[in-house]
Amino acid sequence: MNRPNQIDIEYRGQRPLLTMPARHGSQRPATRTISSDQLFAGEHEIGIEHRGSFYRLKITRQGKLILNK
Repeated sequence: MNRPNQIDIEYRGQRPLLTMPARHGSQRPATRTISSDQLFAGEHEIGIEHRGSFYRLKITRQGKLILNK
């Protein structure tokens, strides 16, 4: 069962897609993290729409990420 202020989203039996633990004291809030395997889902390029602009996020042959507008 989730504690208050905790988000857990399961993704088809794999590790959680998104986990944000509860804040304790003066700790910084956790950065939302999504694995690239889950984000790309077997593809090498995805499109991102942000504030009316279209971006392409690509995985290079060397396994690095490139974001182009």
